[in-house]
Amino acid sequence: MGIIAWIIFGLIAGAIAKLIMPGKDPGGFIVTIIIGILGAVVGGWIGTALGFGDVSGFNIGSFIIAVIGAIVLLIIYRVVRK
Repeated sequence: MGIIAWIIFGLIAGAIAKLIMPGKDPGGFIVTIIIGILGAVVGGWIGTALGFGDVSGFNIGSFIIAVIGAIVLLIIYRVVRK
């Protein structure tokens, strides 16, 4: 996918992760985008390593993996920022 598509995909995944895990996080919109994009990458890497699949485009499986990756990164971000 192109860089713009990854940014949009990451924004959506980060926003969904933020809705699933509400709370006060420093950084706001930009950090949400970054966590979403990195979550898609990390989720794809972990999903591929475990045999669940990868982030291969705009489909439901890729979206779920990206959101799970974003949630994992959001948890790590909150632990590190404490």
